[in-house]
Amino acid sequence: MSEPAYVQIAGEIAREIRSGVRPVRSQLPSYSELAKQHSVSDIVIRRAMELLLRQGLVYTVERRGTFVASRPTLRRVSPERQMEDPEVTYSNEAADKEEIRIDRETSIVPADSELAEIFGIEIGNDIEHQIVMASDRGRAASISDSYLLPGTDVGRAEVLEETLADRPPVPAHAEWLEVPTGELVKTVHQRFLLANGRVLMVSDVSYPNNRYDSFVFRMVLDHND
Repeated sequence: MSEPAYVQIAGEIAREIRSGVRPVRSQLPSYSELAKQHSVSDIVIRRAMELLLRQGLVYTVERRGTFVASRPTLRRVSPERQMEDPEVTYSNEAADKEEIRIDRETSIVPADSELAEIFGIEIGNDIEHQIVMASDRGRAASISDSYLLPGTDVGRAEVLEETLADRPPVPAHAEWLEVPTGELVKTVHQRFLLANGRVLMVSDVSYPNNRYDSFVFRMVLDHND
């Protein structure tokens, strides 16, 4: 099912804000101008702005308009942190390490057609499914779904690809993050690969949209340290 128009528009503007295309304190076009640009009604734009306001990405000034908010407290999701155990990552970020909790669930599931194609196996073959849920001071910090062939050493990965999007999370992630229906979160799709392109693991991670500032990247993983 495709996303509603207001969610798509909010996600597009969110990406422009996070990438710097729309600088801090710059003014957004009026609702009518945005409606014309996207070929939608003013009501659709109003709903998109409501999403952006709830995420703290914009603010309004009476009789002046809508502006890009400053986000000085956000931290960048650096490439290096993706190879850390979540206990290390969140302990480094937290003021009180005792407030961090990591829950894991691991199971063996049959590969569907998409996973079979990714890993080059037959549909129905065994795939390891890992779910990692992190909370910080009792609040959900992230949730991830990872898939890999049983026995795979992901530490062998030589290339990490990530693609970031602002979109509504899948139902299980929405439940963990306690996100209302239609709310945007930061979703990250990861692929851990060998240099020859063989996929070792794929992961989909969801964060509250106000926790991090990050972007699409591709990096070669250095194993010489």
